[in-house]
Amino acid sequence: MTNVVVVGSQWGDEGKGKIVDWLSERADIVVRFQGGHNAGHTLVIDGVSYKLSLLPSGVVRPGKKGVIGNGVVVDPHALIAEIGRLEAQGVIVTPDNLRIAENATLILSLHRELDGMREDAASNSGTKIGTTRRGIGPAYEDKVGRRAIRVMDLADTDALEAKVERILNHHNALRRGFGAAEVEHKDIMEELTSVADRILPFMESVWELLDKERRQGSRILFEGAQGSLLDIDHGTYPFVTSSNTVAGQASAGSGMGPGALGYILGITKAYTTRVGEGPFPTELNDEIGQFLGEKGHEFGTVTGRKRRCGWFDAALVRQSVATNGITGIALTKLDVLDGLEELKICVGYMLDGKRIDHLPAAQAAQARVEPIYVTLEGWKESTVGARSWADLPAQAIKYVRQVEELIGAPVALLSTSPERDDTILVTDPFED
Repeated sequence: MTNVVVVGSQWGDEGKGKIVDWLSERADIVVRFQGGHNAGHTLVIDGVSYKLSLLPSGVVRPGKKGVIGNGVVVDPHALIAEIGRLEAQGVIVTPDNLRIAENATLILSLHRELDGMREDAASNSGTKIGTTRRGIGPAYEDKVGRRAIRVMDLADTDALEAKVERILNHHNALRRGFGAAEVEHKDIMEELTSVADRILPFMESVWELLDKERRQGSRILFEGAQGSLLDIDHGTYPFVTSSNTVAGQASAGSGMGPGALGYILGITKAYTTRVGEGPFPTELNDEIGQFLGEKGHEFGTVTGRKRRCGWFDAALVRQSVATNGITGIALTKLDVLDGLEELKICVGYMLDGKRIDHLPAAQAAQARVEPIYVTLEGWKESTVGARSWADLPAQAIKYVRQVEELIGAPVALLSTSPERDDTILVTDPFED
């Protein structure tokens, strides 16, 4: 038995929700370790859809515990609203099944406002990043700048007064630069004290909780948000998120030592998608790209934004396998490729007349790369709902095997529809 870390191996939207739900049935605890409510996923259980952004997937299953780790930035109002939506669907969230790290950073209204002001200014200059305007980046900036308000601060009003003054000295200087009105101290205090009674019952020393659970033999599932190619260090900078999204963050963002992480499962879509700005070497601005988007229902869970679509990029995923230490992948949405006469896989790039096998880190170079493809025969038969290799067309199996070879990692699970049971299990990550 081992613990499992789930990460996206592309630019997010790889279908983590279904796979995490499938794994959470086998887990005792599900831990969020980075990001905020800027990424979401949909769980479909017994025909009912649950849309989650901040809450760990475990909370929708009776008897499971969800944990929000210290690496997450928490918008308390968004969290309360999300809990309310789940409760309206019959899912009760209490301190018995949800714990929040006492040292997790809070997102405030001034973070959301700053996010929007910056993105508007960047849009006018043609340099926008494509953020979700939810205050994630500014909250992480305050965390690194050592002026953040954390969950534990809600319990000490006297100390909170000075901390609010400190954060306002920084933000009001920025707001003056944007020509925006300054924020009043009393408004932020009221914003925080109004949610304290709702948030504090969930507060926990999460590193201590997880260490205890690990020693008792609990199965722990670490649930990543976004994708590895959006990592602040290893992604397509600056068109990235504001946190580390690679598997190593599961340790730093939860307080659990890296030796206890176990199996690293990379969720990988059978083609490639991206939301927002940034490089995308295999993007298809043609009828095939439109086909993938429509058949794959490629719209963001949180933002509703249309996703850009393209061929599978093995060079990028191979890079993610290395930076995450991926043990095996869960290949999703294979069924979306049904009916295409031929399929292409990017195996490397041409950059200024020279062949390279990885995406360069420099933004200008990323914009100049041209994909090198291998072409495979497609299949006409349907793979929807396949639950064994015998149910798959021969060409679909050939495609999967080619992906494995090119990325340097085996397929542990293969998903053939949004339904959780339509999954071919090759290796149970918890038992590897």
